Amino acid sequence: METEQTTGQASDDALTPPQASQGTPGPQEAITEPAKLLRIATMVRELLEETRQATIDEPGRARLREIYLRSFDELREVLSPDLQQELAELVPPMEAVPTESEIRVAQAQLVGWLEGLFHGIQAALFAQQAAARAQFEELRRRGLPGGGPPGPPQPQGGPGAYL
Repeated sequence: METEQTTGQASDDALTPPQASQGTPGPQEAITEPAKLLRIATMVRELLEETRQATIDEPGRARLREIYLRSFDELREVLSPDLQQELAELVPPMEAVPTESEIRVAQAQLVGWLEGLFHGIQAALFAQQAAARAQFEELRRRGLPGGGPPGPPQPQGGPGAYL
């Protein structure tokens, strides 16, 4: 896999889901390169589909093992330490040449974890939108349109009523 930077990546602004507990701040779950994460996830999902449809010989299984381990390493580069640890706990070790069943299970597990991660990102974005919307509505309710300071009171006819 390539480790080059992609235009439009949000490497400075990591996507961070909200913390489960609102009390003390815990480790920050973050993704530093969302575009790279999406490329890897798409590739792993496609590999899973391909392995479901074909019988794989030993050299093919060895190659899939290499791809799987390399994908795991690439994923670790774009995840925060706590997400790296979670992924490492879920990813089964692959010793020697795995069986077709082992490959399918490992890939399905990885795809499932990635989909869960994407759902978490979507939930975080939704929560951020909802919080921003609530803040905007609170500003409107207080009479501060657009969030700016209140201007001078307008005459009854509005601006230009004397013309």
